Amino acid sequence: MGPWSGPVTVPALGAASLDGVIAAADAGLTPQREALRGAVIHALGLLEALAPGRSVEVRVPPFGAVQCIAGLRHTRGTPPNVVETDALTWVMLATGRAEWPDAVAGGAVRASGPRADLSPYLPLTSAVPLT
Repeated sequence: MGPWSGPVTVPALGAASLDGVIAAADAGLTPQREALRGAVIHALGLLEALAPGRSVEVRVPPFGAVQCIAGLRHTRGTPPNVVETDALTWVMLATGRAEWPDAVAGGAVRASGPRADLSPYLPLTSAVPLT
């Protein structure tokens, strides 16, 4: 893959990061850390825009966390509704390459609290194969 020649906007770079991570995963390669970081932050932003609110905290260490989904918000301590997963699993969920129930059942996603089901919001975008 050559150097980036597309638009230099935050959404375009985030989408390109998603595509790059998916392409690396499809090729059996480990995605570059900065591409993975960009993809995670972009996908968390998509979730935040799709489901605004502060009742669920979604954590993807070490790259980011957002609060989303309308409802009661927490202000102190550990929130009652928390979702946590690794970066690659988050990208796969966000792009529809992994299914929420399978990721939770397999332990790749830890979801606690009555509102911590993100399946109504996933996938956030569909991955478009690079050509």
